[in-house]
Amino acid sequence: MSPTPPARRLRLGLPRRVFSQVLVMQLAIAAGVAVLATGLFLAPLSHQLDDQAMRRALAIAETTAQNPQIAHDLRNTPPTVEGPVQREAERIRLATNAEYIVVMDRHGTRWSHTDPKQIGNHVSTDPQQALAGHEVMQIDTGTLGRSARGKVPLYDDHHRIIGAVSVGIAYDSVRARLIDAIPGLLAYAGGALAVGALAAWLISRRVQRQTRDLAFSDIAALLAEREAMLHGIREGVVALDRDGRVRLLNDEARRLLGIGDEAVGLSLDEALGEGRTTDVLAGRVTGTDLLTVRGQRVLVANRMPTDDGGAVATLRDRTELEQLGRELDSTRGLIDALRAQDHEHANRMHTLLGLLELEMYDDAVEFVGEVVGDHRATAEQVTEKIQDPLIAALLVGKATVAAERGVALWVSDRTRLPDRLVDPRGLVTVVGNLVDNALDAVAATPHARVEVELRAEGRTAVLRVRDTGPGIPADQRDLIFTEGWSTKQPPAHGKRGIGLSLVRRLAERQGGRAAVSEAPGGGAEFTVVLPEALAEPDLAPANPPSMDPSSMDPSSMDPSTTDAAPAGPEPSLAAAVETAGEESR
Repeated sequence: MSPTPPARRLRLGLPRRVFSQVLVMQLAIAAGVAVLATGLFLAPLSHQLDDQAMRRALAIAETTAQNPQIAHDLRNTPPTVEGPVQREAERIRLATNAEYIVVMDRHGTRWSHTDPKQIGNHVSTDPQQALAGHEVMQIDTGTLGRSARGKVPLYDDHHRIIGAVSVGIAYDSVRARLIDAIPGLLAYAGGALAVGALAAWLISRRVQRQTRDLAFSDIAALLAEREAMLHGIREGVVALDRDGRVRLLNDEARRLLGIGDEAVGLSLDEALGEGRTTDVLAGRVTGTDLLTVRGQRVLVANRMPTDDGGAVATLRDRTELEQLGRELDSTRGLIDALRAQDHEHANRMHTLLGLLELEMYDDAVEFVGEVVGDHRATAEQVTEKIQDPLIAALLVGKATVAAERGVALWVSDRTRLPDRLVDPRGLVTVVGNLVDNALDAVAATPHARVEVELRAEGRTAVLRVRDTGPGIPADQRDLIFTEGWSTKQPPAHGKRGIGLSLVRRLAERQGGRAAVSEAPGGGAEFTVVLPEALAEPDLAPANPPSMDPSSMDPSSMDPSTTDAAPAGPEPSLAAAVETAGEESR
């Protein structure tokens, strides 16, 4: 036989569910309040009934003492059972339903009493206060038991005290009135308790729905798990209430947005300021996996509304992914350029080999000189106009890539840029993005041409990039600088629509501007103005780094494949632009 299972012990205590605990506590509070209110009402009621009885006795005594016949009979008749004082006192007692009416002389001798045997005897309580002319109200015990008493002095016609009148109200009648009031009071208290119990049940049912019938321990566990999850995941989480105020931020959201706990309770506009990031988190821009930029980071945001009218937004850091995607695109472009160069190099070698086999040595020497001279002439033309080595190297490299793609890349005759740039990497980024966009725009078009103009006006650098492509429609010239906006197909690694937005942000950060207009003769013309981009002449480097134009390698000079400067501990905005990918038209 299987062993008998142990009997379960009866566990006493509060129920586990929030609904049950709230109901029990509210019922206990309602019952306690009802009992307390009843007790607080009964305590003064008893005192009030005593006071009413004493005042009634005093009023009867005053009425009796004001009867002149009693004072006359007290002076002229003896204290007997059939005396006029006894008869008048009994008449008044029966009329007022008092327990007794005692008329006494100045010596305390009774002239009337409910019990005729007490007539002629001394009163059982001290009458001195009444005989001294004072009115007395008290609860006292006499020959007839406990009673509410009223005593007043008795005056003659000359207003001299000749005795006193004492009237008693049976205390049992006072207690009976109190007991009679208790059932009604308990009925009111019970009704109030019933209403309180119903209200407690309704409130508890609402709590049950709102807490999903969970126990307090379950809620505490959920809160602990939520804290651990929110602060442990690698995505930023921002919770908003129905008014759009920040309700919660996890650690990753603080890091990505660059804000702290002081943002909790503020609106997004107050916490983050105006911009696309604020619009995305506030729901003013709709969609999934929305691309935005916050400071030096490229973020992907998603927003989900909640049942209470608020919302929860998640943020992912795509800076590193965008950097890898940019490197992938650059590597592919480099491979295509190298493939084209290899094909062109093979054609030139075959031509040179044919000239040598035909013993046309002079023609071979001339052919080699032309090939080498064209590249050197291009490099020399660039370095004559642009003295900064990074910008010059970039344009030489882009010229080579453009030539392989069948595009003529020209440096304007108005270009003059001294070697006094404050942030060469930032300008490299801006020029590289705009030139790449222009090359993409004119690709596969006849007579494709891109012109770069870069000049210094005092400490201000002005950049213009013109192309012969289809141009930008007037209604889209502001949209192209919006984060996430692009007309190109997104690459395999992610989305487009970052480059031009960051170019404008870089310009505005330096107090400048970035704009697009229609180029003369058609196409697009991008203009970027960077105030204070150049240092004062006396602050320029004493020995600027030399650069041999003939040693420029187009692939090594492309900013998309080469770091222009060592990365510091905190990446600059220019580095963020480079990692964000190219802006597409």
